[in-house]
Amino acid sequence: MTTTHGIGAVRPENWAYDRAPMIVYWELTNACGLACRHCRATAMPDPAPGELTLAEVEHHLDSFSAFGEPQPHIVFTGGDPLRRGDLRDILHAAARRGIGVSLAPAVTPLLTRERMAEFAEDGVQAISLSLDGSSAELHDGLRGVPGTFDATMEALDAAAEVGLPVQVNTLVTDVTADDLPAVYDVLRSKTLQRWSLFFLISMGRGSQLNELAPGKAEQLMGWLGRLGREAPFQVKTTEAMQYRRIAAQAMLKAGKTRDQIEASPMARGFGVRDGNGIVFISHQGDVLPSGFLPTAVGNIRDTPLVDLYRDAPLMRSLRDPSAFKGRCGVCEFNLWCGGSRARAYAWTGDPLESDPLCPYQPKVSA
Repeated sequence: MTTTHGIGAVRPENWAYDRAPMIVYWELTNACGLACRHCRATAMPDPAPGELTLAEVEHHLDSFSAFGEPQPHIVFTGGDPLRRGDLRDILHAAARRGIGVSLAPAVTPLLTRERMAEFAEDGVQAISLSLDGSSAELHDGLRGVPGTFDATMEALDAAAEVGLPVQVNTLVTDVTADDLPAVYDVLRSKTLQRWSLFFLISMGRGSQLNELAPGKAEQLMGWLGRLGREAPFQVKTTEAMQYRRIAAQAMLKAGKTRDQIEASPMARGFGVRDGNGIVFISHQGDVLPSGFLPTAVGNIRDTPLVDLYRDAPLMRSLRDPSAFKGRCGVCEFNLWCGGSRARAYAWTGDPLESDPLCPYQPKVSA
């Protein structure tokens, strides 16, 4: 299947993730020992009632085979997945089914070097750790627990020792933006696979913080694009899809053709956004386009994930950029970018509206 649309001219089938998502984010629990100021899940110290049981998790892992090959990759998240006493059983269950798994643990006393060695032994392909400031004062102020910065530095070293790949996630707000070069300097001395910068969505506890202004975000993403060409690890963004548009514009200006851009490593992320290549399962089984777009399309206790992902009307519309409204709907980059559907929803109540973080004015043909 190919579709003519937008800057890419011919839309490859894999840019519309109709068959299967690339990644399933699966929230195993709402319990967490931290009290992060920007927590999407508004996590609490104790598990909420109604968490999926181990037997239910195994049953729903079985359903992944209905997606066909390749199966989606799972990122087990929370809360803190380490608060599940049966986490290792869950990891083994995924491994027996040939499902690739990563893990997003909180940095608490539960995250020891021994546990990370177990992750590697159990086939966990990577973990993510959060670093939201270049100093203990800045990072711990956002995480809500003193000592978390130092523990994160130790966790990065321990992961390197046991050979466990790491993605570091960093929050981008109007408060943290100016500190990002210093965070980068800290990370350059560590071993990591990827640095992912999450541009705040005003939801959950994150509504207490402020997003960047569009112009400042554009400048910052330009810097990230330049940084990514020299950094010793990959640099990516989360909920800031226009990073792809900015990078593509730089490549076009440098004389690259559209075909060359589509053949570049950067193109692997083209089109991936809330509901298109991404889906989220809550600790109680609700299915959402992403963890940052809190509109459930159903529950896996009632309907298989494959059916909800492929056939729910909201999911279908999120995979069709021609259905987007405003600037995102007519943008010549909308196949490659598509904007944050979660931010559009947070600001307007409509996930198909334009992403308010992007200031780009499309070159609409007459």
